[in-house]
Amino acid sequence: MEINDHLPLFVTKSAKGRIPLQIYAFSILVGICLIFVYRVSYIPAKEEAGRWVWIGLFLSELWFSFYWFITMVVRWNLIYRSTFKDRLSLRHEKALPGIDIFVCTADPMIEPPSMVINTVLSVMAYDYPPEKLSVYLSDDGGSDLTFYAMVEASRFSKIWLPFCKKFKVEPRSPEAYFRTAAEPLEDPAMAKEWSSIKTSYEDMKKRIETTTERGQISEEVRKEHKGFSEWNKVSSRRDHQTIIQILINGKDPKAVDIDGQPLPTLVYLAREKKPQYHHNFKAGAMNALIRVSSRISNGPIILNVDCDMYSNNSDSARDAVCFFMDEENGHEIGFVQFPQAFENITKNDVYGSSLNVIMEVEIPGFDGHGGPLYIGTGCFHRRDTLYGHKYGKEFKADWKGGKWNDRKVEESASVLEETCKVLASCTYENNTQWGKEMGLKYGCAVEDVITGLAIHCRGWRSIYFNPERKGFLGVAPTTLLQSLVQHKRWSEGDFQIFASRYCPFVHGYKKTPLKHQLSYCIYLLWAPTCLPTLYYVVVPSLCLLRGISLFPEISNPWILPFAFVISVHRAYCLGEYVWLGGTFLGWWNDQRMWLFKRTSSFFFGFFDNILKLLGFTKSAFVVTAKVADDDVSQRYEEELMEFGASSPMFTIIATLALLNAFCLVGGMKRVIMQKEMQNLLSHPFALQILLCGVLVIINLPVYQGLFLRKDNGRMPTSITQRSIMFALLACAFALY
Repeated sequence: MEINDHLPLFVTKSAKGRIPLQIYAFSILVGICLIFVYRVSYIPAKEEAGRWVWIGLFLSELWFSFYWFITMVVRWNLIYRSTFKDRLSLRHEKALPGIDIFVCTADPMIEPPSMVINTVLSVMAYDYPPEKLSVYLSDDGGSDLTFYAMVEASRFSKIWLPFCKKFKVEPRSPEAYFRTAAEPLEDPAMAKEWSSIKTSYEDMKKRIETTTERGQISEEVRKEHKGFSEWNKVSSRRDHQTIIQILINGKDPKAVDIDGQPLPTLVYLAREKKPQYHHNFKAGAMNALIRVSSRISNGPIILNVDCDMYSNNSDSARDAVCFFMDEENGHEIGFVQFPQAFENITKNDVYGSSLNVIMEVEIPGFDGHGGPLYIGTGCFHRRDTLYGHKYGKEFKADWKGGKWNDRKVEESASVLEETCKVLASCTYENNTQWGKEMGLKYGCAVEDVITGLAIHCRGWRSIYFNPERKGFLGVAPTTLLQSLVQHKRWSEGDFQIFASRYCPFVHGYKKTPLKHQLSYCIYLLWAPTCLPTLYYVVVPSLCLLRGISLFPEISNPWILPFAFVISVHRAYCLGEYVWLGGTFLGWWNDQRMWLFKRTSSFFFGFFDNILKLLGFTKSAFVVTAKVADDDVSQRYEEELMEFGASSPMFTIIATLALLNAFCLVGGMKRVIMQKEMQNLLSHPFALQILLCGVLVIINLPVYQGLFLRKDNGRMPTSITQRSIMFALLACAFALY
């Protein structure tokens, strides 16, 4: 035991295969330098056509090279971590810190209450002392339908939690468990209980869904809990008083499950909303939860999860605590970030939603440079960091010092409900540092990233933990527009950070390592990447139509660096994707989605930022739908792209697809008409034709949506007409 006390609670290992990566990076760098030499050496003279086009292409290639360099910085030092939960139990079982768990929802129509309570129940059932768990739901929709679902969940938890712990079931979301687990016929005792629990769950789910569809709570149900009376004073979801209800008071000796074991605290919160006050979206909800929880449970660790990200691993809480309570390094850790993972990804990931390369490669590289960014869900925070505290040696002995564990609140649940209301009022934050130096930061579409950066700049480091069994599973977008809108918000918020005083090179100067600042830029520079991408997608194709050559002919030795960089880089990306468990078709879909995102989502994100800097627009927050119609879901399962909505993003995508198709036809006509057709190797437009051809092939689903499909997922006629007109105008402009 004495030896065990000195053993670490976690270990860190560097990724293997660094030498092949270094060879790849060095060879690509040489190829890039040769391309630059070619561009500078063969720049057209002032009187020649295409001089400025050539310079624009050179600038685009400079940007792509810089961005590639950033991706290599991230990949240079990948690290992976593992924990020792057995050592944690032996040393600290009686001194485990309290954990406050925040679940955020905003709209019962987009985020169904039946889904929300599955997330709540999954985190209530953690393999962790229940008296040290407190679960808070922030309902920014202020809906009595969500509150009703929470009341039902509080009752169901009395049978669900003992069942989970008795039979060690995984996952502990009832919906996910009963959907994936077969009835345990080989164990009669468990089978009987399994059947009973499943029936109870299905009955509860049916009651919740029926009530949600009806849109109102019956008078009989309203009489079952005093909290429903709060909605008698509610004007609308945007104008109501603070509603806080402690559904399970973990400090009450009577709050026990059917086995007599204590239950976690469970709290419902709908913060006050008034039309004249800005509510600051999710960041405002999180800050209200931080204040309210400090009065009720005050756990030194805070976990926040999105309402669609249920716990898939009941050991996640203990895993996170292993990092915080490690005697050697735990005192410097500000937050522990788990990866985002999704349960509804199709075999070939039609919308590139798995984020495998980001979660399995890029963020572990982030971790090697000073810690991952905060991605807004599945993150365990040290409460002190969210209060704006700077890192200091004094945090080394926090967990056992009695500061948190000895806190006793004597007030009854009803008294606490009243005293906490002011903490979630609209005016509480006036003339305070909340949203600035305390809590999550306001004024940015990606409040999570900017908050994590601020924590890093205060001296804290973060940890990325990616266990074999994923900690959390969520719902990925099931339509193309959902995915594009989501990435538009992300890219807009990320670039907003880069263009502000919180730019890593400015705010992080001498506070975080340069390689850590560069790592942030891999996402903060998503939006401006739209410009060189659009240039490369449009200009070479139009120049092909006009007869302006931009690349060396195939017989020219200068073709070699272009061919080498393109082929080796794409081969590396394909190998990386497949190594992470993807398929070739999945990689091809991922390439298509990156093209769509860069030319639409990032484009709108970039220019919305410009308009915001000029004072024309303000930040907005769009909740991504978590449910889909049956026919949309069926097309998603069949991996048919969904174009059925009218959107400016689809207009851009369709126009670019048609533009390249027209230019390819014109380019092939030029090859056929010219006499040097027999000597294609010396043709000056061969590489441009190849580039245009690849763009046409990658856009095949767009052409199907425009002209061939007859289902509701086809491209709207108005978009088809507009895109044809815009593409023809662009071609006519290039020709004349």
